[in-house]
Amino acid sequence: MTTVYDCSDESRLLAGLRAARGAIGRGELVVMPTDTVYGIAADAFRPEAVQRLLDAKERGRDAPPPVLVPGIPTLAALAETVPDEVTALTREFWPGGLTVIVEARESLAWDLGETRGTVALRMPDDRVALNLLADTGPLAVSSANISGMPAARSAQEALEMLGERVSVYLDGGEVGAEAEPGRDPGSTIVDATGLLRPDGRLRIVRHGAISDEEIIRVVGAERVA
Repeated sequence: MTTVYDCSDESRLLAGLRAARGAIGRGELVVMPTDTVYGIAADAFRPEAVQRLLDAKERGRDAPPPVLVPGIPTLAALAETVPDEVTALTREFWPGGLTVIVEARESLAWDLGETRGTVALRMPDDRVALNLLADTGPLAVSSANISGMPAARSAQEALEMLGERVSVYLDGGEVGAEAEPGRDPGSTIVDATGLLRPDGRLRIVRHGAISDEEIIRVVGAERVA
């Protein structure tokens, strides 16, 4: 049965977090607010849960979900190598609207889809999301919508698209802002895997909440492709 929890009420927030933690533990799906758009979350270390997430979005394994983390220290635990530029970016923009693609640790027991050995990581700037992540650890999280439809900016929009495919909806009110023309309402995504090659550069693969100019300010124009 699907339940929506109004997280503006402290008692409902606590009940919602308990219900969400239980749903994640059972391999079910949770919708939660982030600082950019609403996300649909699953246990990153349960392949059947990640597949349930992809099925709910009507999305293939060729589009693996990012992983949200509760803090910067988790980056080093999940990435094989953390380039200095990534360290600088996460210090500047985490928690916030920046997703970094890095090489995943080979020892990780997960299956997020066709990742080619990489993982996209982000620490969201949202109280509800961070409280849940503190309880569950890293979660596979993608925008709460059917693929090809606009990302949900409210729990109601997510509910209308995903319905009973999701067990728990954490309603944190409307999030994010209207995107500027040519800019995605979600996080900015940068691919840092190229930095591991001699003379390699960081590549901005999605123009989102953090502007290109801000990325360049932190790492330098010569390090951005």
